[in-house]
Amino acid sequence: MAIDGFWWLIAAISIAGIVRGFTGFGTALIFVPVAGRFLPAADIIVLITLTGVASTAALLPRAWVQGRRGEVAILILAALPTVPLGILVMGWLDGTTVRWVVAVMAGVTLLSLMTGLRYDGRIGRTGLVGIGALAGLFGGMTGLTGPVVIIAYLASRHDAQEVRANTILFLAGLDVVIVANLFLGGQMTWSLVWVAALLAIPYFCTTLLGQSLFDPRHERVYRSTAYGVIVLAVLTGLPIWGN
Repeated sequence: MAIDGFWWLIAAISIAGIVRGFTGFGTALIFVPVAGRFLPAADIIVLITLTGVASTAALLPRAWVQGRRGEVAILILAALPTVPLGILVMGWLDGTTVRWVVAVMAGVTLLSLMTGLRYDGRIGRTGLVGIGALAGLFGGMTGLTGPVVIIAYLASRHDAQEVRANTILFLAGLDVVIVANLFLGGQMTWSLVWVAALLAIPYFCTTLLGQSLFDPRHERVYRSTAYGVIVLAVLTGLPIWGN
């Protein structure tokens, strides 16, 4: 609790839980820019993946039934070799550079979603492999595991319920891959595990709250709300503000 910005981290993960609960995504897009003001990139990736276990426990059962598990399996398999590459690249970059990468990725994600770009038809196997590989690379490098997959699915003609379920399944699987790589790389410490455990308590509770608010009939409302919260998080996390 003595780490810099601890209560900011609590606030960010709590808000992120609500958004994650009713959209299926948004945790990293909200938490990472805020946490980047206080913590190094490696610590943020550890925290965001470990706390992901909390939301997975709350959301996975319903998503398992509603999602397209075959598609998600291809995405996760494609990400397996690129996650360690992303973690390696992250180690070469300084904190300010990582924060700019996060800001740019989040900004591109938002622009893609808010402009309403749509792709007619379903994503083929080759496309799924490419999407999964890119998601693994950026997830290992910045902790933003979702943007590539989010853009691909929300730009397609999948309905809101299916997008939400597939995203939840993919993020759950990729969290396991990243945690395993960080553990094997010696980047996971007990102090970070304890911080993640503290963050997981409000995150789990607010994720359940967000899930209770989800209603496919109000797709426009929940997407607009998520976009607004993410914009605020990205702006507050820009490196121009310093620490």
